[in-house]
Amino acid sequence: MNHQYLFKYIIIGDSGVGKSCLLMQFTDKRFEASHDLTIGVEYGSRMITIDGKAIKLQVWDTAGQESFRSITRSYYRGATGALLVYDITRRETFEHVTTWLDDCKENSNMPMTILLIGNKLDLKEKREVSTEEGQRTAEKHGLLFLETSAKTAQNVEEAFLSTGKSIYEKIQTGVLDANVMSGKALAGPGGPGYKGNVGAEQMKRPASGGDKESGCCN
Repeated sequence: MNHQYLFKYIIIGDSGVGKSCLLMQFTDKRFEASHDLTIGVEYGSRMITIDGKAIKLQVWDTAGQESFRSITRSYYRGATGALLVYDITRRETFEHVTTWLDDCKENSNMPMTILLIGNKLDLKEKREVSTEEGQRTAEKHGLLFLETSAKTAQNVEEAFLSTGKSIYEKIQTGVLDANVMSGKALAGPGGPGYKGNVGAEQMKRPASGGDKESGCCN
């Protein structure tokens, strides 16, 4: 299917918060309870429609471990959407949100729509971060906000679509140039004219999504 726009997203946040499973649920409509930690970056894509326009979402799911940050930081370039994910059952992942926002500011080169996501809503009986806390943080930093469950698919579709709608509005109002976006959103770290592939040591796309140790797929 031909697309009229190409939007590059990056999914960021601590290890084990469910980033890979959010991507899998959105692109493949499936959930798997465990897999190895993401090594570097994973990739997925899907077509959506906004205002009658066909839009291709190119989504880069980054590793949350500090040891991979030097690799994943290059993927901010050309991204116009970021899903910043924390785990509502692990307060420390919420406390690190501001660090991830700093990364966005330092490494992005385009006006970004950032959606703050409190994931693992299916485990809300174990929550350590309230919905109100998430909303207040989003409002403080000018972010969109949603709580999701990659396991049940609750609000997963809405997370990706609402981010896309915000990006589309920026194009319509002239905040973003769609032609520049298309040049910078092509596969790879995001630089114009990038032709290379992500090396095996940087990218791992396993058959199933998640984190065996922390159950990140919820």
